Amino acid sequence: MEAPHSPAAEPAEPVDRTSTSSPTTVRITVNSPEQMQELGRRLAKLLRAGDLVMLTGELGAGKTTLTRGLGEGLDVRGAVTSPTFVIARVHPPLGDGPPLVHVDAYRLGGGLDEMEDLDLDVSLPDSVIVVEWGEGKVEGLADDRLQVLIHRATGDTTDEVREVTLTGYGERWTATDLAVLAA
Repeated sequence: MEAPHSPAAEPAEPVDRTSTSSPTTVRITVNSPEQMQELGRRLAKLLRAGDLVMLTGELGAGKTTLTRGLGEGLDVRGAVTSPTFVIARVHPPLGDGPPLVHVDAYRLGGGLDEMEDLDLDVSLPDSVIVVEWGEGKVEGLADDRLQVLIHRATGDTTDEVREVTLTGYGERWTATDLAVLAA
């Protein structure tokens, strides 16, 4: 089982094997769960079928709250809740958009081999796949991916402030202006 993310850890190196482009990064301060959900709704406008989004952060950082906003923005069916015990949940679109596949890899210890049992590689071309706790486990699914690191203060605090760092890897994200999310 993966230990909670350490804010001192550096993001994983890109696995991009086809592009020589540098990662694109934007940092956003979020002050409440409502703002985190709104960030998800705004991010959904940039997403399309075939996108892989990896969410990393401490327990309670807001990964599922962000994904709930993604679900609203993508206009998918069903309440977006943590898939911790079911591992993966598929939310079909209500309109013409892609389905949202929401995965919680926290309980999966075996990297991509164990993830293959979920057939994410089959779903990826037609869906937006969001993987919580996917760092070090799913990078091999796609050369192009968006890594979202959510950092919150730990310990005895009621602070709702989160620092969100979005890093896009590959040509898909080099061509996407992530700075619009900070507006």
